[in-house]
Amino acid sequence: MKTLSETWFTDGHIDFELKKYTLLAYLQEVNRCFNETKLYPQLSDVVFHYNNLISFRNNKQFLQEHFPKKLSGVQLERLQLIYQSMIEDDELMETIESIIHYAIPKMEYSIQTATEIYEAVEDQISIEPVGIVPLDVTEGYLLFQTEKQKETQAYYYRLGIFHKHNERYRSLKTQWIHAWKKSLFTTYEQFKLELVKLRPQMPNPAVYAISCPLKFPMQETLLPVAKRSFVRYLNHAA
Repeated sequence: MKTLSETWFTDGHIDFELKKYTLLAYLQEVNRCFNETKLYPQLSDVVFHYNNLISFRNNKQFLQEHFPKKLSGVQLERLQLIYQSMIEDDELMETIESIIHYAIPKMEYSIQTATEIYEAVEDQISIEPVGIVPLDVTEGYLLFQTEKQKETQAYYYRLGIFHKHNERYRSLKTQWIHAWKKSLFTTYEQFKLELVKLRPQMPNPAVYAISCPLKFPMQETLLPVAKRSFVRYLNHAA
């Protein structure tokens, strides 16, 4: 995957045309993946760069007012930029602003395209428990099956908690366990029994079936979208 550095718009020789083609080459590959309904990691990456540009644009005046002298380094969120004499906009800053002004709507378009794909995938996903659900659902298994795939994929999952900006969020880690060939005679309950045999340390696991009538790339799209949908599902069920 073609990537951009965190400070791509201020790195090296700052020239509008050069940065423009750097950006377009990056977005061309990103959009190619989106056209193939492959969302990740491209979506996370372009959102990261978009937020960096917004952060730079919104905080530039603040930096000018509070740091009138030469700076050795300022870390703004995850973005680390080196500024030289921020009192007035000089030709260099005008060029950087032109780059940002050009880049933001381009990235917004790519993000909107990916968002539409994400929502379309999410609308197709259904989640249902398999058998009796235990009281503890912080770990268990997810069974993935689509109409156009010939296998049922089993993933171990574990819920966790992470903190961001003083807020608590649920995280979901997954690990591939096994795959079974589909047939007219197999059921999710049979797969649940097979999982108990494979991993007897979990004799009564929480198991959920995630189905989708359409075929999407598993690692790049279906799994990450389904994981977020599953976390919301558990939050509503709690």
